[in-house]
Amino acid sequence: MELSFHGAAQGVTGSCHLLECAGRRILVDCGLFQGGHELDEDNDAPFGFEPDSIDILLLTHAHLDHCGRIPLLVRQGFRGEIITTAASRELARLVLLDSAHLHEEEARRRRRHGKPETRPLYDTLDALNSFDQFGRIAKYGAPIDLGRGIRATFHDAGHILGSASVLVETPAAEGGKRIVFSGDIGNAGRPLLRDPQIPDRADVVVMETTYGDRDHRSLKDSVAEFHDAVDDALKRGGNVVIPTFALERAQELLFYLREGVARKVIAPDLQVFLDSPMAISATEIFRHHPEAYRPEVTALFGKGRDPFKLPGLHMVREASESMKLNEIRAGAVLMAGSGMCTGGRVRHHLRHNLAHAESSVIFVGFAAEGTLARILIDGAQKVNLFGGWVPVRARIHTINGFSAHADRDELLGWHRATGTPAKTFLVHGEPEAARKFGQALKGTEVTIPAPHQRFTI
Repeated sequence: MELSFHGAAQGVTGSCHLLECAGRRILVDCGLFQGGHELDEDNDAPFGFEPDSIDILLLTHAHLDHCGRIPLLVRQGFRGEIITTAASRELARLVLLDSAHLHEEEARRRRRHGKPETRPLYDTLDALNSFDQFGRIAKYGAPIDLGRGIRATFHDAGHILGSASVLVETPAAEGGKRIVFSGDIGNAGRPLLRDPQIPDRADVVVMETTYGDRDHRSLKDSVAEFHDAVDDALKRGGNVVIPTFALERAQELLFYLREGVARKVIAPDLQVFLDSPMAISATEIFRHHPEAYRPEVTALFGKGRDPFKLPGLHMVREASESMKLNEIRAGAVLMAGSGMCTGGRVRHHLRHNLAHAESSVIFVGFAAEGTLARILIDGAQKVNLFGGWVPVRARIHTINGFSAHADRDELLGWHRATGTPAKTFLVHGEPEAARKFGQALKGTEVTIPAPHQRFTI
């Protein structure tokens, strides 16, 4: 039985792990490498295995860095079954179509700038073709037969809607091992989703370490800071730009803005523009799955109250509508993707607001090294946007308590709850974060795998 790592190995994005057991080849996630241009060498490089040799793909959740290379995998020959939860299936369809569109746009842009040979990493047809491979729907806690005595059980990871940690159980002839793939582990105590459910008694653990070297501030303090930052910019006569991840973060922020208006800590005439077709569609999908939330949120749906709706909310789908937002000089909260500012409409809003001292930019999520978000967070005095330099005069806020990822203490607690695994592989984290987290683990053999490294387990 072998385990190999073909993404998120000594890095934060591109999750892709291969388990070979009993003649079956089971892939866990197939994500996009992010942090620079989407058409980079990492994403276009060989997978490290033959796509047509994969029997099953277990998808932990629908974030692009976990599902974003699925269309490429299918284009290169994968004809196996993709198994995931119902919510993840809906969200993945949305995410992959949007990703294909962005790849096509980027390819066109590069061709206009003198690179006629540029092609998209994959296109809309590739994304559509990949949906044919989605098969059985996983339900939390219900084992699924993967053939040859192998079973997989999805457990609610509490990270985004539909997210899961996956327990793979191998047959007795293969040692009868219990291998847990954490996926991305949620931050407990958030207002919408349930807390992570932890598979117990693992022999081998593959776990993320995004925040393996630090803890989050309290959610209560983070929400208060968020309300203060929004209110402060509006009182100073500026706008608020919030680079927003379309899945989970956008919906959570709408919830908090609604709460702020209801508690009168934010002006009731607040105008909020959700300028992200994908986030708008994702919000509709979130409304389809009230069963995935905490009981009190599910109860709101049952009473006909929408936790994502607030006065003054405008859904902006069309590009022409988005362009008109650049004429607004004060009083607007502009929520747009991408969360790391690597693309999308938020870059246009930054170009039109960064130079204004009365405006603010609020970052509420992880920013990988090399992204525009990290550059701004690290204190850049000017940034290059669309070929021109823009001075940074707006106030930059970083509020880490909203993270959808567990922090160091929660990750340690999650690992302890898996029992006493003989081996632990640390992935999906920057090398230093993984190293520091590994030093804190006791009673297990810790490995931080290199890209494409293989292990017998």
